Amino acid sequence: VRVVASSEDREFTYIPRAIPVDGRAAYLHLTSNNTIRGTQWRSFPATGPLPIVCDMSSDIFSRVFDPTPFGLIYAGAQKNAGPAGVTLVIVRDDMLARVPASLPSMLKYTTYAEKKSMYNTPPCFAIYVVQLVAKWLEEVVGGLDKMEAVNDRKAALIYDYLDSQDFYRGTAEPGSRSRMNVTFRLPAPELEKHFIEQALASGLGGLKGHRSVGGCRASIYNAVPEQAVQSLVDFMKEFVRKNG
Repeated sequence: VRVVASSEDREFTYIPRAIPVDGRAAYLHLTSNNTIRGTQWRSFPATGPLPIVCDMSSDIFSRVFDPTPFGLIYAGAQKNAGPAGVTLVIVRDDMLARVPASLPSMLKYTTYAEKKSMYNTPPCFAIYVVQLVAKWLEEVVGGLDKMEAVNDRKAALIYDYLDSQDFYRGTAEPGSRSRMNVTFRLPAPELEKHFIEQALASGLGGLKGHRSVGGCRASIYNAVPEQAVQSLVDFMKEFVRKNG
């Protein structure tokens, strides 16, 4: 594996702008959304004929994108598409042709393509729920463009507030901010602990940041309604009033 771009120099708080493309490479792999650091690829790098292989587990179904540059997209369903236990895969035929024959059957995409995803007993209920989610997106939300607009509004509610004051500090650089995971810090760890406890008591759970980085994180995936995000912002304002 060759790492061609990273934002480790600033603690992974931004998406690299310049991606050197090596024509000898087999593919370019990236993850579309960083749930831990709260960053997201808003547009994907131009790679010419080099295919992009992408993990879209945490923002699949959240927006419209051009699939043309991608040779393979894979996404665990558990964030936006359904329950854990099923994975969505979009793979080009030319990528399937490159699968090494020496790989074990269970590890080859060709196995599942040839057997139409039924090489072994499929997770029927998980697949059924994915179908229901897709139906909801199409018939209730109105399509991915409408879902993207909703997600833009939800994220803007929090980011606009973060940018309007100096008690909370967003950790991702503005041009790289995720619409799925909003990460932020408070002035002190003990305040963060109190914030998380008080939020939970107010019916707002899941705000503790990932254990590897700490802080706070609001995960506002497709299923989170706009009113819930507004309730979080209202709570944040009230917390500042009492503790700022």
